[in-house]
Amino acid sequence: MDEEPDPADELHLARLAKSWAEAIVSDDPARIAQFMADEWVIVSASGIDPREKFLSLVASGALTHSAMDLRTDPRVRIHGDTALVTCRVTNTAHYRGERYDADEWTTDVFVRRQGRWLCVLSHITPAAPD
Repeated sequence: MDEEPDPADELHLARLAKSWAEAIVSDDPARIAQFMADEWVIVSASGIDPREKFLSLVASGALTHSAMDLRTDPRVRIHGDTALVTCRVTNTAHYRGERYDADEWTTDVFVRRQGRWLCVLSHITPAAPD
């Protein structure tokens, strides 16, 4: 029989999602990287991009964020040492000087390693208009 998830872990992961959004807006690659496992990737309409590419775009200033707001409370589901965190997020980014406003559903897959939750995969899907 599976163990019941620890409510403290669920609360921690919900807070982690909010803290990561704040880190994204800081445009500080070192701060952002603290939430990611080395093998982290992001899956979007353009395909799969590795951690190194994302962080290098931030470091160069080619990718910046001026807003990252969680529109829903994070939905947290824990399965052993793996957790899924899903929520709706709006954000404003600038990529190579061009502004992008997005309304997306995000799912982040976290794994617990040495007592820390690290994200290994982020998946974004455009949200349907309300």
